[in-house]
Order: sequence, then C-alpha cells, then structure tokens
Amino acid sequence: MQTRSGAVDPGLVLWLITDAGLTAEAVRDGLELHGGLAGLTGGTGDMRDVLDRRRAGDDRAAVAFDTYIARLAAGIAAMTTAMAGVDAVVFTGGVGEHAPEVRHAAAERLAHLGVAIDAAANVDAGDADRDLSQRGSAVSTLVVTAREDLEIASQTRAALQTGRARP
Repeated sequence: MQTRSGAVDPGLVLWLITDAGLTAEAVRDGLELHGGLAGLTGGTGDMRDVLDRRRAGDDRAAVAFDTYIARLAAGIAAMTTAMAGVDAVVFTGGVGEHAPEVRHAAAERLAHLGVAIDAAANVDAGDADRDLSQRGSAVSTLVVTAREDLEIASQTRAALQTGRARP
C-alpha cells in the first residue's frame, strides 16, 4: 500500500502505546499515513516514484519494491490455496496496468504455480486489455483496464430498473 502499513501484529500496537509511550493517535497516524511504501522508502508511496528511485540505485526503494512483490505474490499464492488452484492472474488498476516491472517480478515469484509471461507482451501492454501469457504457460496472465465508471453506470441502471433507487 502507498501509506498504510498492511498486516501488523496487534502486540506491536499495544507495545507502541504501553511501552514506547506513543499515543493511540500517533500509532494510528504512523500505521495509516506513514507506513507502506512511503514508510519503506522514506518518501513517497507512489509506485512510479519507487520504480524511478529503484532504477537510480536507491537501496530503500529496492527494499520497498522487493517487499511489495513478496507481499503481492504471497497474497496471490494464498488465494490459489483457498480456491484450490488458479486459472488466471489478472493485473488491473494503476500499478497492475502501468508497471511492467511489477508484473514481471510477480510472475517470476509465481512461476511455481505455472505463471509465465511473455516479456515483449509485458513491456508493450500499453493501455489496452492484453494477454501476457507465455506460450504454453499453465496459467493465463492478463492486464485488464479498470473500468469503474462502467460498473457504476451498470449498477445505477440496474437500481433504476428495479426501482431500488429513489429520486
């Protein structure tokens, strides 16, 4: 996440308040506003900046990137266990649609599940929906453009047609 800490042992929160002397407000602010990629890099939580700094040799950005990829891959792998397998890995949203380095690194970490992407397709994904799967890979890997506006319009239309929406 950009500024939020993600998973934190609840014992840490208690220790920060009772033993380290931080206020609940300070702990909340730290976990919500100064954690995540921003906390790891010491600056921004924007993945574009993390990638730029990583390319420039910034060690903190490299650690932030590696942590992000490890957590992403772990989350995907956990979902495959819950679903008893995986047919496709779909990248969407800002990072998923626009960060080939993230897709590449995640696919490498998920290779044991049958994820393999075509390097050229990954780099050339552009702004359109695209299949990145390497020929013969067991798992399809896709980039799908987020279309929240279409989902909002669809749900609004359905609500109006069923009479659930009131003027």
